[in-house]
Amino acid sequence: MTGSSAPGATTAALRGAVEAYWAAAEARDWDAFGATLAEGVVYELPQTRERIVGRDRYVRFNREYPGDWHVRVERIVADAEGRQAAARTGFTVTGGQEAEDAADLDAIHFFTFDESGLITGVTDFWPESYEPPAGREHLVERY
Repeated sequence: MTGSSAPGATTAALRGAVEAYWAAAEARDWDAFGATLAEGVVYELPQTRERIVGRDRYVRFNREYPGDWHVRVERIVADAEGRQAAARTGFTVTGGQEAEDAADLDAIHFFTFDESGLITGVTDFWPESYEPPAGREHLVERY
């Protein structure tokens, strides 16, 4: 290991921390979710220009999120220095109304960690689907 990485902050350990974060969120186990976070965690949503500072506020933000949602972790990658990880997830979200259809959303999350393996930062990107411009159909396939 190089740099100032903490002993044991391997890529496997970071992947495990991100897996624990998502497992706790999916289970709505807010105590376990909070246990993955540093006290001063910073959560950012660049698309809406929102920031939440502090573990208690971030846990409350997730606990109070409206509607119902379920997460599928598709991929987690972590750096060799033991301080950063990224995850690609898929979410199924339903609103608070019974008649609302479920929506499938993709998201990308960037995590930073302290020397003890707690999450110090989360930056979420929620890209929206759009139709591609005409003229490249001969080069691409749609999925």
